[in-house]
Amino acid sequence: MTEITAHNKSLLDFPAPVLAALAAAALFGASTPLAKQFVNSMPAMLLVGILYLGSGVGLFVLRVFRDRGWRNPGLTTKEWPWLLGTIAFGGIAGPVLLMLGLMHTPAASASLLLNLEGVFTAVLAWVVFKENADQKTVTGMLCIVTGGLLLSWTEQDGNFGADSMLGSLYILAACLCWAIDNNLMRKVSVSDTLFTAGFRGVVSAAINIGWALLLGYTIPIWPVTGKVMFIGFLGYGLSLVLFLLALRGLGAARTGAYFGIAPLFGVALAVLLFQENTSVWFWGAGLLMGIGLYLHLTEQHEHIHQHTTLCHAHRHVHDEHHQHRHELWDSKQPHDHVHEHTMLEHSHRHVPDIHHRHTHVEKPSSEHDEKKGVSFE
Repeated sequence: MTEITAHNKSLLDFPAPVLAALAAAALFGASTPLAKQFVNSMPAMLLVGILYLGSGVGLFVLRVFRDRGWRNPGLTTKEWPWLLGTIAFGGIAGPVLLMLGLMHTPAASASLLLNLEGVFTAVLAWVVFKENADQKTVTGMLCIVTGGLLLSWTEQDGNFGADSMLGSLYILAACLCWAIDNNLMRKVSVSDTLFTAGFRGVVSAAINIGWALLLGYTIPIWPVTGKVMFIGFLGYGLSLVLFLLALRGLGAARTGAYFGIAPLFGVALAVLLFQENTSVWFWGAGLLMGIGLYLHLTEQHEHIHQHTTLCHAHRHVHDEHHQHRHELWDSKQPHDHVHEHTMLEHSHRHVPDIHHRHTHVEKPSSEHDEKKGVSFE
């Protein structure tokens, strides 16, 4: 089935994934300065483990409550390797590197430096996973990178300090790990988000806490552990669920760009609640990152594109991309079931969501495209 239609959509046509990305950013951004309050009371590996313990336990409790019992998550054999990869990079390496970085870096600067996660995510999405990129998004990325470099400049005499640089390098490495994680998560974003995020939290917690105990560390008293678990539930659990929903609707690069607002929430807490000092370098970096984020958020993409046959399951309504039939249906929308997409060709503004992961070519693919003068870039 082939159909050619024209639409005039704007960013307001993607409210749910955009709001999910911003909410995820708020929760994760706020968790950074809050977690920093515990970096000196326990080793980084143990702190990360307890954060993820709160994430995994909390999400599994929510999932059991939602389903009124335990339900098979339905992950395919092809999805499990991607999920295990996200655990290695995002659930173990990234958080440990972040906690090590927080030991050498003020929370406000660390929060802004975390903006580079979105840049690394976008670069990997563009280069490795072939998501679309244009001049505006690349310019925004360069602004964010420049802001990150400014944050590596110490506040005294404009010189690089060894301790500050070490902390920045740890955080940059954490951002790279999370960028890999974000792109791998894109492969499982259609699956049950509560299970995916909860399973990652439980496994990451078991590995990190297990290693810490083998090294001779002990778990802190309950009041401390409980507070860290609650931070983990919000900043590493619910945040990841919302991030997965955004990945489903926006793709990795765009979600990373929206998620770039996360450090602003971290800065607000670090400055307002913990009275951390700032400098002209700090505000200059924040301005550049704000410009970069604006350019990412205002990027739009439209061309005639073709949908190939696709079969998958996710929560949906019967929109222009979902015109399938039901054998048994109670007419309720949205609903979740395995469904098949037939061949479809049309034009509208879109993002690399789960239905728009097509390639882009320089030449039109049909006479219709030549008449319309549409570029596939």
